[in-house]
Amino acid sequence: MKRVQMILAVAVCILASTAAAQASGGHVTEDQLWDYLWRVLNLVIVVGIIWKLAGSKIKELLVGRQQEIKENLENLQTRQSEAEKKLKEVERSIANLSAEKQAILDEAGKQGEALKAAIIEQAEQDAVHIREQAKKTAANEATGAVEAIRAEVAELVVQAAEKIVQEKLSDADHDKLVDEYLTKVVLN
Repeated sequence: MKRVQMILAVAVCILASTAAAQASGGHVTEDQLWDYLWRVLNLVIVVGIIWKLAGSKIKELLVGRQQEIKENLENLQTRQSEAEKKLKEVERSIANLSAEKQAILDEAGKQGEALKAAIIEQAEQDAVHIREQAKKTAANEATGAVEAIRAEVAELVVQAAEKIVQEKLSDADHDKLVDEYLTKVVLN
């Protein structure tokens, strides 16, 4: 019943609009009006037959399309909410980037200071070790120099004593000393 009412309503609208168009354009004869009514009636019958034969499929198609559009809209809304969540996460991570960057810089500064302190401490220990080695080397060199000077002085003393002995010792005294020495050596 609803379909018939809808078809009649569409037909009346078409007739009214065409009658208005014809009336404004000039004089319409009765034959032309009946011809027009038959054409509209044929159109209504053809549309009714099409609706009767394919109406349920057209309705299913339209309902299916409507359902598909509805699902797409729901899917789009879901994807939009997910995208908004991801956007908020990205915004939060971007906001945290400066804090993370500062934390990394602070940590690197602390590590740099610790490394600097360790290097300075190692350098001070090395300096103390080098000083100790230098003192030992200087002491060894001083001892060696003193020994060398003593040896040289002893040689000079021996040379000087030899010179003095040669000047004061005569040949006879010399022969006597050699004989005494040989006698001591032979007896012992």
